[in-house]
Amino acid sequence: MSNAVIIYASTHHGNTKKVVEAISKECGVELVDATQVHEKDLSGYDLIGFASGIYGANFHQQVMNFAQKNLPQNKRIFYITTSAMNLDFSKSMGPSVKDKNAEVVGYFSCRGYNTFGPFKLVGGTSKGHPDDQDLQDAVAFFRGLEK
Repeated sequence: MSNAVIIYASTHHGNTKKVVEAISKECGVELVDATQVHEKDLSGYDLIGFASGIYGANFHQQVMNFAQKNLPQNKRIFYITTSAMNLDFSKSMGPSVKDKNAEVVGYFSCRGYNTFGPFKLVGGTSKGHPDDQDLQDAVAFFRGLEK
Protein backbone atom coordinates (compact mmCIF):
# COMPACT_ATOMS: atom_id res chain seq x y z
CA MET A 1 0.00 0.00 0.00
CA SER A 2 1.33 3.40 -0.94
CA ASN A 3 1.67 6.34 1.39
CA ALA A 4 -1.03 8.61 -0.04
CA VAL A 5 -2.83 11.86 0.71
CA ILE A 6 -5.73 13.60 -1.01
CA ILE A 7 -6.01 17.38 -0.91
CA TYR A 8 -9.64 18.33 -1.53
CA ALA A 9 -12.26 21.07 -1.49
CA SER A 10 -15.96 20.26 -1.30
CA THR A 11 -17.97 23.38 -0.65
CA HIS A 12 -21.47 23.14 -2.19
CA HIS A 13 -23.15 19.79 -1.58
CA GLY A 14 -20.29 17.70 -0.21
CA ASN A 15 -20.10 15.60 -3.40
CA THR A 16 -16.30 15.50 -3.53
CA LYS A 17 -16.09 14.92 0.22
CA LYS A 18 -18.28 11.79 -0.15
CA VAL A 19 -15.93 10.44 -2.83
CA VAL A 20 -12.67 11.09 -0.96
CA GLU A 21 -14.11 9.83 2.32
CA ALA A 22 -15.07 6.54 0.61
CA ILE A 23 -11.47 6.18 -0.62
CA SER A 24 -10.08 7.13 2.79
CA LYS A 25 -12.32 4.65 4.62
CA GLU A 26 -11.53 1.74 2.27
CA CYS A 27 -7.85 2.47 1.61
CA GLY A 28 -6.62 4.40 4.65
CA VAL A 29 -5.73 7.53 2.72
CA GLU A 30 -5.11 10.75 4.64
CA LEU A 31 -7.42 13.65 3.70
CA VAL A 32 -6.59 17.36 3.83
CA ASP A 33 -9.35 19.95 3.35
CA ALA A 34 -7.69 22.75 1.34
CA THR A 35 -10.32 25.23 2.51
CA GLN A 36 -9.12 24.71 6.10
CA VAL A 37 -5.41 23.82 5.72
CA HIS A 38 -3.22 25.95 3.48
CA GLU A 39 0.25 24.53 4.15
CA LYS A 40 1.46 20.97 4.62
CA ASP A 41 4.74 19.17 4.00
CA LEU A 42 3.92 16.62 1.30
CA SER A 43 7.47 15.35 0.78
CA GLY A 44 6.82 12.08 2.65
CA TYR A 45 3.97 10.95 0.38
CA ASP A 46 4.37 8.59 -2.60
CA LEU A 47 1.01 9.48 -4.13
CA ILE A 48 -0.76 12.84 -3.90
CA GLY A 49 -4.31 13.44 -5.04
CA PHE A 50 -6.11 16.68 -5.75
CA ALA A 51 -9.89 16.47 -5.57
CA SER A 52 -12.51 19.11 -6.17
CA GLY A 53 -15.94 19.98 -7.33
CA ILE A 54 -15.78 22.00 -10.53
CA TYR A 55 -16.41 25.73 -10.39
CA GLY A 56 -16.61 27.50 -13.75
CA ALA A 57 -14.69 24.65 -15.47
CA ASN A 58 -11.90 24.86 -12.86
CA PHE A 59 -10.75 23.06 -9.75
CA HIS A 60 -11.55 24.96 -6.55
CA GLN A 61 -9.14 27.88 -6.17
CA GLN A 62 -7.96 26.66 -2.75
CA VAL A 63 -6.91 23.29 -4.23
CA MET A 64 -5.00 25.02 -7.04
CA ASN A 65 -3.32 27.35 -4.52
CA PHE A 66 -2.43 24.43 -2.24
CA ALA A 67 -0.80 22.49 -5.10
CA GLN A 68 1.18 25.52 -6.26
CA LYS A 69 2.44 26.25 -2.76
CA ASN A 70 2.97 22.75 -1.31
CA LEU A 71 3.53 20.16 -4.06
CA PRO A 72 7.17 18.97 -3.98
CA GLN A 73 9.16 18.11 -7.10
CA ASN A 74 8.90 14.72 -8.85
CA LYS A 75 5.74 13.35 -7.21
CA ARG A 76 3.11 10.96 -8.57
CA ILE A 77 -0.21 12.83 -8.57
CA PHE A 78 -3.81 12.12 -9.51
CA TYR A 79 -7.02 14.08 -9.86
CA ILE A 80 -10.60 13.47 -8.75
CA THR A 81 -13.54 15.66 -9.75
CA THR A 82 -17.27 15.75 -9.24
CA SER A 83 -19.25 17.90 -11.64
CA ALA A 84 -22.49 18.29 -13.54
CA MET A 85 -20.87 17.43 -16.87
CA ASN A 86 -18.50 14.58 -16.08
CA LEU A 87 -15.77 15.96 -18.36
CA ASP A 88 -12.01 16.07 -17.79
CA PHE A 89 -11.22 19.36 -16.05
CA SER A 90 -7.68 18.40 -15.02
CA LYS A 91 -6.09 20.99 -17.32
CA SER A 92 -7.23 23.69 -14.89
CA MET A 93 -4.61 22.30 -12.48
CA GLY A 94 -1.86 22.73 -15.08
CA PRO A 95 -0.58 26.14 -13.96
CA SER A 96 -0.43 24.96 -10.33
CA VAL A 97 1.75 21.91 -11.07
CA LYS A 98 3.63 22.96 -14.23
CA ASP A 99 7.05 23.53 -12.64
CA LYS A 100 6.86 20.54 -10.28
CA ASN A 101 7.87 17.77 -12.70
CA ALA A 102 4.89 15.77 -11.41
CA GLU A 103 3.75 12.55 -13.07
CA VAL A 104 -0.04 12.49 -13.46
CA VAL A 105 -0.95 8.82 -12.94
CA GLY A 106 -4.75 9.02 -13.11
CA TYR A 107 -7.97 10.97 -13.34
CA PHE A 108 -11.35 10.02 -11.87
CA SER A 109 -14.56 11.90 -12.43
CA CYS A 110 -18.16 11.29 -11.53
CA ARG A 111 -21.35 13.28 -11.61
CA GLY A 112 -22.23 15.35 -8.59
CA TYR A 113 -25.47 17.00 -7.51
CA ASN A 114 -25.43 20.50 -8.97
CA THR A 115 -27.60 23.51 -8.17
CA PHE A 116 -25.29 26.19 -9.56
CA GLY A 117 -26.86 29.17 -11.33
CA PRO A 118 -29.86 28.27 -13.54
CA PHE A 119 -29.79 24.60 -12.41
CA LYS A 120 -31.18 25.76 -9.04
CA LEU A 121 -34.40 26.80 -10.81
CA VAL A 122 -35.07 23.23 -11.99
CA GLY A 123 -34.14 21.61 -8.66
CA GLY A 124 -30.59 20.78 -9.69
CA THR A 125 -29.01 18.17 -11.93
CA SER A 126 -27.41 14.79 -11.16
CA LYS A 127 -29.51 14.45 -8.00
CA GLY A 128 -28.43 11.46 -5.93
CA HIS A 129 -24.85 11.57 -7.22
CA PRO A 130 -22.31 10.57 -6.26
CA ASP A 131 -24.21 7.34 -5.62
CA ASP A 132 -22.98 4.00 -4.24
CA GLN A 133 -21.74 2.90 -7.68
CA ASP A 134 -19.78 6.17 -8.08
CA LEU A 135 -18.15 5.61 -4.68
CA GLN A 136 -17.27 1.99 -5.52
CA ASP A 137 -15.80 3.17 -8.84
CA ALA A 138 -13.71 5.80 -7.01
CA VAL A 139 -12.31 3.21 -4.60
CA ALA A 140 -11.51 0.87 -7.53
CA PHE A 141 -9.80 3.77 -9.35
CA PHE A 142 -7.59 4.47 -6.32
CA ARG A 143 -6.74 0.80 -5.82
CA GLY A 144 -5.63 0.72 -9.46
CA LEU A 145 -3.22 3.59 -8.79
CA GLU A 146 -1.65 1.77 -5.89
CA LYS A 147 -0.64 -1.21 -8.05
